[in-house]
Amino acid sequence: MGPITLFDKSFLQSLSADEAVWFDHFFMPIVCPVFYVETLGDLAKTPTDGRAAEEVVKDLANKFPEWAGSPCVSHGEIALSDLLGQHIALRPQIPRQGARPVQSGYVFDRTPEEEAFSRWNAGQFAEVEKIIAQFWRKTLGELDLNAVGKEMRSIGFTPKACATLQDVKNLADTLVHGTVNPYARLALLIQFLHVPQQYQAGIAQAWQSEGKKTLPEFAPYAAHCLTVEMFFQIALGAGRIGGERPSNRTDIAYLFYLPFAHMFVSSDKLHRNTAPLFLRPNQSFVWGPDLKAALKICNEHFLKLPESEREKGISAIAHAPPAGNLVADLWDKFLRKGYRDEPAVKMDPHKERELVNKLKAFSKQPTASGPGVPMDKAEMISVRRQVRRRRGSWWQVPKDLKDDDPEETAA
Repeated sequence: MGPITLFDKSFLQSLSADEAVWFDHFFMPIVCPVFYVETLGDLAKTPTDGRAAEEVVKDLANKFPEWAGSPCVSHGEIALSDLLGQHIALRPQIPRQGARPVQSGYVFDRTPEEEAFSRWNAGQFAEVEKIIAQFWRKTLGELDLNAVGKEMRSIGFTPKACATLQDVKNLADTLVHGTVNPYARLALLIQFLHVPQQYQAGIAQAWQSEGKKTLPEFAPYAAHCLTVEMFFQIALGAGRIGGERPSNRTDIAYLFYLPFAHMFVSSDKLHRNTAPLFLRPNQSFVWGPDLKAALKICNEHFLKLPESEREKGISAIAHAPPAGNLVADLWDKFLRKGYRDEPAVKMDPHKERELVNKLKAFSKQPTASGPGVPMDKAEMISVRRQVRRRRGSWWQVPKDLKDDDPEETAA
C-alpha cells in the first residue's frame, strides 16, 4: 500500500486502463464525494467526442480504484462531528463510514459509491441515477459565481486588495483565525455548513465548555473548511478565480479533503494554482500528466516480464515500483525509509489460505448488539472489496486462483 492520495476526476480520466491498475496498486486513493458527484453529473452531459454519456461514465468506472483506498465521508459530516466535539486528526487517513460492529472488531461493507461504480462499469445505470445527474447538472449551471464575486467586491475584496492567490489565502486565514468575537466566526461556519437546527445548541454548548476557543482551536477541520470557502469567495471578488466556469465551485471542493492525504494529484489548472496554498510542509501536490507518465513507465517495466510471471497477479510480481521514476520518488518521500527496497513478504501457502478463511469468516459475522468496542481496541477490522480478476492487461489476482467467491475479498 502506497501513499494516501487524493485525486480528482481529470486525473483518473486521463489514465489508460493499465495505468489505472498501477495507480490503484501503488497508491491508496481517497475517493472523495466530489469525484462521485462529478462522475454522476457526466450522465447528464452531452459528450463532445460522439460517444453516449453512459459510455463515458462506463470508461471512467473501469478505472475506479477497487484494490486499495476507500470512499471518504463527506466534509460536511466530518465538520459537523468536529463541531460537536468528536474531533478527527488532520493527518493522512481515510475517514470512512459504515463500520458494522461484530464480535471483537468491525466490518466495513462496500459503500453505495463502490456498488454504483461496479454497476456503471458493467453498463448498468439505474433510472434514479440519471434523474439525480440531471438535477446536479442543472444545479451547477444555476450557481452564479459572477454574482458572488460582485458581492465580495462590494465589501472590499477587490483585485487591488488581493494581487495574488497567496494574498487571498492570507486574508482568508486572518478572517478564520481571528481572536476577536470568535462566536461570530462559529456562527458563520454553522451557516456555511447548513447545520440543522437540532445540532446548533449542542455546538454552542461544546464551544462554551471548551473555553470559547478560537475556531481553529475548537474545531480544526471545520475551520479548514471555512478557510477554503472564504478563500474561494474572496478570490472570486478579487478576480483571481474566474466566475465564468460554474464547475470552479465543484473543483474547489476537492480542497476540503486535503488534510487527509499525503498528496493530491490533479490535471486541473485551478488545483495546480490553489491546492499548494493549503498543503502542510509534509504534503505534496503532484501534476497529473507527470504521474501519468510515471505510471506508464511502471506499466512498460512490468510488461517485460514473461506471461507466466504476470499470471501470478500484480501483488506477486510488483511489491514496489521500479526505481528511477516519480512513483518511486513518492514512495521514498512518504513511506518508511527503505521500504521500497525491502523484499516482499512471502507466506506459507497453507498459512495464507488459513488467514484468508479467517478474514472471510470474520467479515460474515452477524452484527453485534450495542456500540461495539472502541475502534482503536478492535482485534480485527475487515474491509470488503470486489476486485476483478483481470483489468486491462493485468491479472489483479493469480490467474489460477481457485475460490468459490473469487471476486470478493476482505482485507
